[in-house]
Amino acid sequence: MQSHVERETKWDVEPDVPLTFDVKTGADQGVETVELTNTYYDTDDLDLLNHGVTLRYREGDESDHGWQVKVPTDDGRIESTFDGDSTTVPTEVADMLWGLRLGRDLGVAAIIHTRRTRHRHLDTKGRLRYEIADDTVSATVPGPVATATTWREIEVELGPQSRDIPKSVRNRLLDVGARPSDASTKLARAVGYAPLDTPRRGSAASEAVARYMRTQLAAIFAGDVALRLGEDPIHDTRVAIRRLRSTLRTSAKLFDAEVIAGADDELKWFAGLLGEVRDRQVQRARFVRALDAIAAEMVLGPVEKKIDDELADEQAEHRAKVAEAMVSDRYRDLLEMLVAWDRGLPFVDARVRTKQLRKIVERADRKADKRLTEAVGTGVPEDLHRARKAAKRARYASELGRPVLGKKQGKAQVKKYKKIQTILGEHQDAAVAAESLRRLGARAGVRRGENGFTYGMLYQRELAAAEAARAKVIARGRH
Repeated sequence: MQSHVERETKWDVEPDVPLTFDVKTGADQGVETVELTNTYYDTDDLDLLNHGVTLRYREGDESDHGWQVKVPTDDGRIESTFDGDSTTVPTEVADMLWGLRLGRDLGVAAIIHTRRTRHRHLDTKGRLRYEIADDTVSATVPGPVATATTWREIEVELGPQSRDIPKSVRNRLLDVGARPSDASTKLARAVGYAPLDTPRRGSAASEAVARYMRTQLAAIFAGDVALRLGEDPIHDTRVAIRRLRSTLRTSAKLFDAEVIAGADDELKWFAGLLGEVRDRQVQRARFVRALDAIAAEMVLGPVEKKIDDELADEQAEHRAKVAEAMVSDRYRDLLEMLVAWDRGLPFVDARVRTKQLRKIVERADRKADKRLTEAVGTGVPEDLHRARKAAKRARYASELGRPVLGKKQGKAQVKKYKKIQTILGEHQDAAVAAESLRRLGARAGVRRGENGFTYGMLYQRELAAAEAARAKVIARGRH
């Protein structure tokens, strides 16, 4: 598999409008014309397209052919190419997209032929600055009654070093009456794809909640794809799940109770599986730093190797459990629920009012402050943990309400609770690390050639770190 980031804009233009571009440097590579045939695949319900993902087999361009998957990101789209014959979706690709397609079969969604006239423009160092593709498109969508459509569009694809379409190119397109395309892809236009529902205009609160929710849903599905590719999106995926769970909890009155019933349990289940992997990742890095901080003569035996080996084995074991869960019926049901929300968020009312959103933020703030006061008063680990969770919810509620709180107030709220969350997180991490060291040290004490001396030192350091974090919380709570 090979991948690169694609950044492009699409423009609709009338079929007979003459269109040329003046190139003012000697870096133009000239104009060429190619014939391309793309066979797009999706489920019957267009599950891939619902996530902005396209899968196609391209023919006609020797430098750009074969199986291609395009996945949207904040910085464009990641295009990955795969080997395989032209008639069967490669197993690697089908597995990668299992979560997005909800395990459903993939079939031909459209066959699109493009006559492309393009020119590539380079910068003074010979790097691609941008490519303009003038496309005459004909598309056939199979079905009981096949449909065919034709249109013309312009694609301006930016090179790796470019971030914005050149002003001269944009002005030239506007001069001939071109307009930014409503369709995100050729497939979307061919099948007449309608975008997901959007909140009623005029409600900043509705837009804020919808945008926040969909951002988390997108991150969860992006994490699904990355996990199937063997990458490490565990932290980002867990954070998105936490934000989603927090919103469902703090903003429960905004949502249909029957629709979201049981959602928290299922999200908590999958986040818990990811958490077991993440805990080992964090601990491995933490213990390396801890061992570096103590004198070499205090490290008796192969402590670093043993700790890392055992935690790596545990990490791999829990990662395997995640992979197993990700092809289960329970996980597919969870994804189907999230897909349904993405298509239509389960609001009780179509319009969320600013007053409602402010109350959500204020209520989360009060609860976090109350839990922190209780934790400062008792110093009990369980109370500190409850305060940490409440601080997270207050932080996420402030993120949610930031568009209606105002930039300054929203930023201050997020910063406040992020700081509290960080300090309490130090306490939690140290407590978890201490328990892991106790367990690992007990094993070392019965193995030949090893002893628990260094484990005991590390254990004591973690207890001290937990106590220091606790003292920070108490000091902060008193001011």
